[in-house]
Amino acid sequence: QVRLVESGGGLVQPGGSLRLSCTASESISNIHIMGWYRQAPGQQRELVAIINESGTIHYTDSVKGRFTISRDKAKNTVYLQMNSLKSEDTAVYYCNAEKIYSYWGQGTQVTVSS
Repeated sequence: QVRLVESGGGLVQPGGSLRLSCTASESISNIHIMGWYRQAPGQQRELVAIINESGTIHYTDSVKGRFTISRDKAKNTVYLQMNSLKSEDTAVYYCNAEKIYSYWGQGTQVTVSS
């Protein structure tokens, strides 16, 4: 079982930045895909960004050019750098790991508001 712990959420003004972190309980080199999803109130959970074991990255269109996913294998951590934040980015952000099964973190709230 892979345990994922997220951190870094909070309240930020429009145009601001936040960096989310997701630390796994095992080496992320053993995990096929790691990624970030988000769920806004009344909305379905949606993919934000993923990175696979080869380093291939995919972003949803709405965050391209603003968000950056990266990883530090030595720290078993995946990051999501979020710049130029908009009110519509407000959501609970979840870290995900795809191995044999799918694993989720507990989520971290990101609120973009003035």
